[in-house]
Amino acid sequence: MKFYSLIIVLFMITESIALPRFAMRQGDRCIDCHVNPTGGIIRNEDGFYFGKNTLSLISPRQKDFPLSPSITDNLSIGFDYRTQLIYSQEKDRSDLQDMSGNLYMNVSVSENIDVITRYDFVQSIWEGYAVGRILPNESYIKVGSFAPYYGIRIDDHTAYSKGGDFGLLFSLGRIQGMIYNPLYIETGIELGAYLTDNTLITASIGKPKSSAVFASDPTFTMRFETTRQIGVANLLAGASYAAFERKILSSSLQSKMYGGFAGFGLKYFSLMGEYNIARNYVTEGIYSIAVMLEAAYKVYVGIDAIVRYDYFDYDDSTPDDEFEHIILGFEFFPYSFVEARPQYRINLEAAGNKNNAFVLQFHFWY
Repeated sequence: MKFYSLIIVLFMITESIALPRFAMRQGDRCIDCHVNPTGGIIRNEDGFYFGKNTLSLISPRQKDFPLSPSITDNLSIGFDYRTQLIYSQEKDRSDLQDMSGNLYMNVSVSENIDVITRYDFVQSIWEGYAVGRILPNESYIKVGSFAPYYGIRIDDHTAYSKGGDFGLLFSLGRIQGMIYNPLYIETGIELGAYLTDNTLITASIGKPKSSAVFASDPTFTMRFETTRQIGVANLLAGASYAAFERKILSSSLQSKMYGGFAGFGLKYFSLMGEYNIARNYVTEGIYSIAVMLEAAYKVYVGIDAIVRYDYFDYDDSTPDDEFEHIILGFEFFPYSFVEARPQYRINLEAAGNKNNAFVLQFHFWY
C-alpha cells in the first residue's frame, strides 16, 4: 500500500467546528458554547470567553483590554484562520499552505431565532441558515445550507471517519474516508429534539449543494446522543445513520452509512472513538469500515497532548486494502485566540516506505 504524504497535507482543510473533548471535560453541550445547537461556526459569549480566558496560557484582563464578539445587542461576528508549515518525508521538502479562512456572522432576529452565516474565503465555501429554538426544552428547527450532523465532529478531516486523506489515491481508483468532509454542505431542514437536558436526537433531509436541482435523490441523516456524569467522569454515547445517493463518474449508488461513537472525559483527560460502516459507498454490494480513536491529556494550562489512530477498510471482503495512520502531536494555546499545533503523521504500511509527514499548524480565531 502506497501513501503520498504530501498530498495528505496539501489537501488538509481543518473544519471550523467545536472540539468534543472540551465539552466532555467540562460536562457541557455544544449549545453551551455555540449559537449552532450542533456546534461549530460562530461561538456564543460563553464560548468566546472560554477561548479567551480559560483555554489559553496567557489572556489579557478584560479591564485592561476589553474584548467582545458583539457589534450590537443582536449582531455578533467571529472568524477562524488556519495556515500551516508542512514537511513531506517522501518529497524531502517543506512548503507553506493556507488551509481555511472563515468569517462568521450571527443576527438574533428574536429571542429564540438566529440567522447564522459562514464564508470561507480560502476554499470559497459558504453556509447560511436560520435556527429557531421554538420547540420545548430548547429543541429547534434549522433551515438553510449547513453540514449534516453525523458522528463525532473533530476538527481534522484526515480522520477516515471524515474526509480522510483528502484527494489521496484517486488516480488509483481508491476512495479514502467517508462523505462528511469539510467541503460537504447540504441545503435542507434539520429538526433537533432534546428528549432530556442530556439527550439529543437530530434528523435532517436535504441535498448536496454540489447537486443541480432535480439531479439527485434527497439525503437523510439521523443522530442520537446522550451524556451522563458519574462521579468525576463525563460520559458520551450515541449512534448515527445516513442514506444518500453517491455519484461516481457515470454510476449512481444508493449508499447507507451507520455507526456508533462513545467517549469519556475527566478534568485533564479525554478518550473518544467512532466506528462506521458504509454499504454501497465505493461500489455496489461492498461494505467499507472507518474507525477513529483519540486520546488527549491536558499537560498544563494551554497545552494538550494528542494521540489519534485512524483506520479505513476500503472493501471488508478484500484483504490488504486497509489504510491506517497514527497522529502524534500537541495543541498549544499560548495566548487568547492563538493556537500552534505540531503533528507528526505516521503511515502504517510495509516497512521501508518513507512517506510520513510533519505538520505545524497555526490557528487564529475570534
